[in-house]
Amino acid sequence: MHIFGKNGLHRLAGVALVASATTAQAQPAQRIGVDLPAQPLGRSLQALALLSHRTVLADATLIGDRQAPSLQGAYSIEDALRRLLEGSGLTFDRVDESFVVRPSRATGDRQGDSDGAGIVVTGSRIRGAPIASPVTILSEQTIRATGLADLGDVARSLPQSFGGGQNPGVGFNVPSSTGGNVGGGSSVNLRGLGSDATLTILNGRRVPYDSARQGVDISAIPLAAVDRIEIVADGASAIYGSDAVGGVVNVILKRDHDGLQTRARIGGATDGGNFEQRYSVLAGSRWQGGGGFITYEYNRNSDLMTNQRDYARVRPNVTILPASRRHAIAASAHQDITGNLTIEADGLYNERTGAFTYPLNAAGDLAISRTRQTFDSYTLALASAARLSLGPWQLSLSGTFGKGRTYFQGDTFRNDQFASTAFGRYDNQTVTGEVAGDGPLFLLPGGEAKLAIGAGIRANDFEIFRGAGNINNARPSQDSRYAFAEINLPVIGPDLDIPLVHRLNLSGALRYERYRQIGEIVTPKLGLTYAPGDFVDVKASWGRSFRAPSFIQLHSIQQALLYPVTTFGGTGYPTGATALYLTGGNSDLKPERARSWSTTLALHPPAWPGASLEFNYFSTRYVNRIVTPIPIASQALGDPANGGQVTLSPTPAQLAALVAGANEFINATTSAYDPTTVVAVIDNSNVNAGRQSIRGIDVQGRYQTTLAEGRLSLSASATYLDSKQQILATQPVRQLAGTLFNPPHWRGRGTASWDKGGLGFALTLSHIGGVDDERTASAGRVYGMTTADVSLRYRIDGGRGPLDGVELGLSVQNLTNEAPAVIATSLFYDTPYDSTNYSPVGRFVAFELVKKW
Repeated sequence: MHIFGKNGLHRLAGVALVASATTAQAQPAQRIGVDLPAQPLGRSLQALALLSHRTVLADATLIGDRQAPSLQGAYSIEDALRRLLEGSGLTFDRVDESFVVRPSRATGDRQGDSDGAGIVVTGSRIRGAPIASPVTILSEQTIRATGLADLGDVARSLPQSFGGGQNPGVGFNVPSSTGGNVGGGSSVNLRGLGSDATLTILNGRRVPYDSARQGVDISAIPLAAVDRIEIVADGASAIYGSDAVGGVVNVILKRDHDGLQTRARIGGATDGGNFEQRYSVLAGSRWQGGGGFITYEYNRNSDLMTNQRDYARVRPNVTILPASRRHAIAASAHQDITGNLTIEADGLYNERTGAFTYPLNAAGDLAISRTRQTFDSYTLALASAARLSLGPWQLSLSGTFGKGRTYFQGDTFRNDQFASTAFGRYDNQTVTGEVAGDGPLFLLPGGEAKLAIGAGIRANDFEIFRGAGNINNARPSQDSRYAFAEINLPVIGPDLDIPLVHRLNLSGALRYERYRQIGEIVTPKLGLTYAPGDFVDVKASWGRSFRAPSFIQLHSIQQALLYPVTTFGGTGYPTGATALYLTGGNSDLKPERARSWSTTLALHPPAWPGASLEFNYFSTRYVNRIVTPIPIASQALGDPANGGQVTLSPTPAQLAALVAGANEFINATTSAYDPTTVVAVIDNSNVNAGRQSIRGIDVQGRYQTTLAEGRLSLSASATYLDSKQQILATQPVRQLAGTLFNPPHWRGRGTASWDKGGLGFALTLSHIGGVDDERTASAGRVYGMTTADVSLRYRIDGGRGPLDGVELGLSVQNLTNEAPAVIATSLFYDTPYDSTNYSPVGRFVAFELVKKW
């Protein structure tokens, strides 16, 4: 949050006037005493936010030098906002418990009527409806104030997210089920359930998957195009469908922009490597009945090698972070056709190339042998919608098209001479169409009951291409048809003056989805919000979610591999005994299913303006998880828990059928295949068998006050996570959270910022807890990291010269240059630290120059 001054007048920059980000939603009948003089609009909005204990967000360029009239009396916050904005060309939308000031003709998903109830908050399809799950809101300015400039870095900074899944820098020693890097993209991984179990959407709409993991590359979206990010870390399939098991992340683009802004940022690690250049231009305009913007961003960074870090030199010449180069374009436009009809369109294009190298010999000598991996990926997402207002009801017809391609190639060299190459390509395509509507049904004592209904189709296409005639090539498709309904019931409102029942709100949602290949799924969700007084809210939610099987899980080739029986821990067998190992996809897989519930206590004491504190307990039980049932192949025959996947003494007929049914048979022994020597069949193909349970606590707090004639803002978020997994009913329950290559139990992040006039300063402390390395019988402790980031910004306003509108920024990430703890490695290309949890960069210094023209 930033409040700046100009000629003695307060002005808001980016997201401003946050009095409470987690307070209860104000009701129209709840009045507050207001006594405001005629003054700059920014000052009046700030004062109203503090008086009402609500969050009010506004953009500096939007507020400008507008003046507000004097206002005295008792008003609801909606009435007060209407009067302050009257004649300014501005109006406001409600975002759950907050308010967003916008141009009065702006429309779209953030469309609003003058009653302030026009916006759809993430987690609901009803405009203006409160939701019973916590919502985290990060604005562009809040993100930039902490020194971050890339949405991938934002995702990795979230206490609720895990750095595994699809992320750059994930090492080869990380299990493939936990994380990997193909194409250099970054994904959000809420609760560590997998990047494919977090739904990332753009302006409420789906975008194409990235590479093979069916996550979404959030770093493809340039930050300059972003208005805010809304995060609901709670099951949301009843609202959004597949993938929203861990929750949903909604990246909301700016509606439009007036003017031209250029930005340049240069930075690098003080220990060397990861030198970054980032340049962007944002241009837009508002016109009669519409507006739009377009932004272009270019960035590149050099690679980071183990040789450049003391803790990593044990494995020389391994690339820790790949070098990459990226071009990104984002645009949005909207236009009122009539007083009731609006059309809008959004577009995103991202192209990224990169490379990394690792040795293939124990000495780590790249001249002896090495592999150089390169990638080239792009993302295209287009969306359009037509919205028709019929009185208080709004109908919409929307459609999206998205396409993503990731090309990868590995060239192997021996004695500096080219030896071989391997390449491949993953193509993803998504097409959706939906018709929906929402509006009021009838009046309840607490307000209007509202309903949202809709139906749509979604088609996903996927292609694996590994070269002409390659056995791995496949082009599967998956489509679904769905219908949904959601209702919001404000049963009791403040105007009834019922003791200990200040407000009571009920909500419910139901979604039906039919997949042509995998069947029907119904997911419900229920919510309750109860406020015994105006200082506290109690929220509870319960729902079911699901994730459809990924294309890789369904359609990977089925292999039959022949190995010596000792490979799988077999003992006591005759010399030459072998075992047949089956692995690969399974076309009979069913959706993974989850049941989630949460309860939240939100405090916002009127006696302490600008303060809020929220406690959230969450629990998810995830079943039918798609797993390879034997986690360690070398123990397949030695561990009795794997008995259900092992067939001893198979008959020749059984073996013949298995070999014939596989897409590929590989004899990895030194002898010819002889069925009479096969003593066991081990089936490790994908199955619906895993169970996972997660539970934990989120704590979020915020406070604002005046300090030294400036604005002091404090915010903090912390998460405790416990998660366990059982792969088969015959196998033990394994602890996940707090173990190597899995989320730690504890993560936290807090920021203190101070702003006065054109000067802004922020200090951020982050803590990522330690984990246990259980790869050996005697588990070792891998200590966590606590880092401090500082950011300083100064904006020049008020002049008419070339420096007017210039902003200078300096940020230092990891000020004390903390390093990750070293872990044991066995292969020469292993990353010698937990690359899913801890950053290898060290101290990173960046300078930024911004100019508004």
